[in-house]
Amino acid sequence: MSLREFFASRFHPKLLTVLSEGYRLSDLRADSVAGLTVAIVALPLAMALAVASGADPATGLLTAIVAGFLISALGGSRVQVGGPTGAFIPVIYAIIASHGYDGLVIATLMAGAILVVAGLLKVGTLMKYLPQPLITGFTAGIAVIIFASQLKDLLGLQVEDVPADFLPKLAVLYDHIGSFNGWALGLALACVLLIVGLRRLAPSAPGFLVAVVAASAAVTVFGLPVETIGSRFGGVPSTLPAPSLPALDLARCIALLPAALTIAFLAGIESLLSAVVADGMTGRRHRSNTELIGQGIANGASALFGGLPATGAIARTATNIRAGGRTPVAGMLHAGFLLAFVLLASDLASYVPLPALAGLLVVVAWNMSEHGHFRRTLRSAPRGDKLVLLLTFGLTVFVDLTLAIEVGMVVAAFSFMYRMAGMVEVSAGVQLIEDDNGEETNSDADAAQREQLPPGVEVYQIRGPLFFGAANRVDQLLDQLFTRPRVFILRMRLVPLVDASGVHSLATLAERCKRQGIVLVISGLQPQPLAVARRMGLSERPGELHFAPDFPAALRLAATLSGDDLVRDIAGV
Repeated sequence: MSLREFFASRFHPKLLTVLSEGYRLSDLRADSVAGLTVAIVALPLAMALAVASGADPATGLLTAIVAGFLISALGGSRVQVGGPTGAFIPVIYAIIASHGYDGLVIATLMAGAILVVAGLLKVGTLMKYLPQPLITGFTAGIAVIIFASQLKDLLGLQVEDVPADFLPKLAVLYDHIGSFNGWALGLALACVLLIVGLRRLAPSAPGFLVAVVAASAAVTVFGLPVETIGSRFGGVPSTLPAPSLPALDLARCIALLPAALTIAFLAGIESLLSAVVADGMTGRRHRSNTELIGQGIANGASALFGGLPATGAIARTATNIRAGGRTPVAGMLHAGFLLAFVLLASDLASYVPLPALAGLLVVVAWNMSEHGHFRRTLRSAPRGDKLVLLLTFGLTVFVDLTLAIEVGMVVAAFSFMYRMAGMVEVSAGVQLIEDDNGEETNSDADAAQREQLPPGVEVYQIRGPLFFGAANRVDQLLDQLFTRPRVFILRMRLVPLVDASGVHSLATLAERCKRQGIVLVISGLQPQPLAVARRMGLSERPGELHFAPDFPAALRLAATLSGDDLVRDIAGV
């Protein structure tokens, strides 16, 4: 294989696929509306994330423009939208505090190279093995850090240098509580209430932008004594800087390598998580290794322009999908609209009050916390999953993000081995998950029964424990079907145990079936999987998801649901 073939086998952007299929005027109209909608959401968010990270708001806009354009143009998802995200706030803040802003630029450039190499080595296919409790604990921990980082502007405190670490930060803020500004807190709370109210009363309204504009108007008209972007940063430039290569030397690169690895890890994880969410909403599949390479190139370009690290943003990607975005062009246009704001209306940014941006990030932190899933896992998941959740959360908040992931993975692995020790039977030819169409795993009766299944009903079987290391394969079951059935029966009588990730994968499968008009019937659930599924909120929904005690009962139910006489004959009804 030549070098060109090697690269092409791992890097094939979705934009090329879209263009090869034919890009129509109707696609451009839909993408333009979606791109403008996402830009309206991203405009205040990009500035707020930059300020929270210890940078100026212009770098947030710059990152959203440069990296946002390239993530969509070169990524492996049709609808992914990228830019600065909340997950990077504690990392960026710590790097700037320790190595200066030029150190952040070098670390981001190195992280981009690491991501490109990771994509070429197909590391993207390995990231799906992260267990769900670890991801939940990690994101909830970052949400707490984001909230703590906003306390200074929420309370209007006059503090010059705020430490990056959680507990020292709280101590310094407490020491300066005497400079509390009630106007700042009131303005921030008003923004939070306005955003939440608009989401309930007018979900399609751009709540973030409306809140920031309203707060800016209030501060300007009434002369409220709060800090603004103009008073702290002097405004936002109306031009983009020229790209330049930072000064590199071996000693400094070695010193910044841990920071670069952390940025690369976060960018890879969050971008692939966002792509998976997008797949669930659209029914399509992303290219994980192409996504990593695209993220790497985008981060390298952002660094050359002096921008921040960037990754796929779940909130902006979901907004793009809900607004009708069809192709990567929507994300590229979102960057174009942000560029137009910088070139034509950047002076308006000077009036934005910093407490308003803090209020915006409080909402972001709350949404990012996954509080509902956190509570369900803590209340209902097996003890090993609870331990992984709490350890990852605690280490993320109080120690270090990278260490939290490392310890969480080790504990998850040991927890799995402990649970499997008394349940796994070693025998030749047994696989963790096997679809029910192979001669090696079926009895003659099962094979004959499957041959009689008429069109409209499909049957697959899961064998063995459905845990975090195997749960991702459930998502692939629908992709293995040549035709879309009316009823999809998933036999689980040979599944002795599921964990939180297994239940999450079943819930994802149920949601995908719902979007495609397929009724999912799960049959033969043993006591432990059934109990965990119900405690985790996976319950029957008539016409969408059904539980059957065994396979014959599932066939009878399928006969009723499909209305097929052949199915009734086989089921004996």
